Amino acid sequence: MNTFDFLLKKRQSKPRISGLTMVLDKGLGIKTAEDLVDISGSYIDLMKFGWGTIILHDKEIIKNKIAMYNSFNITAYPGGTLFEIAYRENKIPQYFEEVKDLGFKAIEISDGSTTISNEEKLKYIKEAKNKDLYVLSEVGKKNPNEDLDINIKSRVKSINEEIKAGSDIVIVEAREGGKNIGIYDANGVAKEDEVDYILKNVTEPDKILWEAPNKDQQIFFILKFGRDVNLGNISTNDVTSLETLRCGLRGDTLGKI
Repeated sequence: MNTFDFLLKKRQSKPRISGLTMVLDKGLGIKTAEDLVDISGSYIDLMKFGWGTIILHDKEIIKNKIAMYNSFNITAYPGGTLFEIAYRENKIPQYFEEVKDLGFKAIEISDGSTTISNEEKLKYIKEAKNKDLYVLSEVGKKNPNEDLDINIKSRVKSINEEIKAGSDIVIVEAREGGKNIGIYDANGVAKEDEVDYILKNVTEPDKILWEAPNKDQQIFFILKFGRDVNLGNISTNDVTSLETLRCGLRGDTLGKI
């Protein structure tokens, strides 16, 4: 039991189907990762090994981290960068094989830094589902100029197609900085009209995960959609902070959700 448990408004326990929190592992050591999940594992649903970092580290260490995350009912997965590199190198079969060998139960299919036809992307989503993997796909480009070329209708079309192809979660791209990408302007402020359009026109809005790395963005989504909104690209240092916002323990959300 937690301290002052009688004052806490309880959330869904894991495995949750909403209110998911996706956290970025940017190369944590195994002991640091263990400390993180010991104190905050209840609030982490998805752990993304970001930026292709796992390719730089010893395989057995990565296997142990994945197994440790799995033991805390945290779905670990490699970020889309490695998938995109595998695509460019024509090594997708080997990539899928390595994902399974490492113990991952989930995978991200993205095209944020490379060009993949829509048909191919949907094909790989279906292939991953056929391999019994939990699939996260991502809509948007990491280059701000390229991302601006994607109009809101095209963004929604992609989200709907990827859900239909089998994506369990579709991530709305915002990168780690959360500025001048996707639904955020150059100052990191959410474009509320675009958010509303997406929610109104996506067939299964509960499958959307909004990348919201900054506190003000997290507050925006929690106040707009409630504490059980899916949020991602959360720093390991901000896991507990985000949960306090979800639970109405801070002035930003106290009495407002």
